[in-house]
Amino acid sequence: MNRDQVKGNWNQVKGEVKRRWGKLSDDDLDVIGGEYDKLVGKLQERHGLEREQAKKEVDALYDTL
Repeated sequence: MNRDQVKGNWNQVKGEVKRRWGKLSDDDLDVIGGEYDKLVGKLQERHGLEREQAKKEVDALYDTL
């Protein structure tokens, strides 16, 4: 799934995001709204990841969808 598809299907994708990264709150997911850069930023903030590692994890998620 590409970034536009994820954004368009965000309600379906949120469950998988929450399962993978449980420290993200429902409010975080609402703010992210399917936007790639916001998801990467929240992963950095909540999980203490470096930006490149957060990008790799988000890309891996997108590849599995």
